[in-house]
Amino acid sequence: MPSSAVSKKIENFASDIYIKDSTGENFIENIINTTNLPALLSRLKVVNGDKAILEMGFGEGTITEPLLAAGYEVEIVEGSAKLCDNARERFGSKLKVNCSYFENFTPSRQFNNVLSLHVLEHVDQPADVVRKIHDWVAPGGQVIAVVPNAQSLHRELSVMMGLQEKNDSLSPRDVLVGHQRVFTLDQLAAHFEAAGFEITERFGYFVKVVPNSMMVGWNPDLIKALTSISVQLPPHLLANVGLVATKRAK
Repeated sequence: MPSSAVSKKIENFASDIYIKDSTGENFIENIINTTNLPALLSRLKVVNGDKAILEMGFGEGTITEPLLAAGYEVEIVEGSAKLCDNARERFGSKLKVNCSYFENFTPSRQFNNVLSLHVLEHVDQPADVVRKIHDWVAPGGQVIAVVPNAQSLHRELSVMMGLQEKNDSLSPRDVLVGHQRVFTLDQLAAHFEAAGFEITERFGYFVKVVPNSMMVGWNPDLIKALTSISVQLPPHLLANVGLVATKRAK
């Protein structure tokens, strides 16, 4: 069980970053994630009419809301009591809220779809969490995982310009928003393969060449276009990398 100091840090982070939006940059990620939503929905697997989804983390509910609107039965597992309360206030009985740290969570059922969207960069031990996810996924089911990309164009440019030592060095914004690491796509895949998953798809999205702080004044249509054009570029160059990992059927 995390210490009281860790719990306080998580609650402060939830309040500052998600509820208060202290960076003033959340709208950028929301535009990107909303633009990428059709691609996410196309990857979901409905088996025998079962539309249940386990979503890891709540954030601002940017993904939760459209999933519910599309008719999915969504459960979230969220470690912040403040964000759990926010989720209940917004969605009431439409959403099942499990207020728990991932490391301690055991769901009441297994799921054909688990969403781990920008989660593993925050946790203490990603390999341990991925092994937990394996238990949550039904045989033949899948997890869709997304993390920030260590090889993103903007990180490579920062190294070339001498602004950071290595492409996987944490930027001030990484630290501010609670990132403990960034991943290459191969590193992300290795965690899931080690836990017993089969990688069935790799992908990336959003062409990023400057930090979020320099994008605050950008036209939202430009941010949307830089997300939409992602399908034409190699995933390893994009800001976010992800995969679909399938649990082998028994």
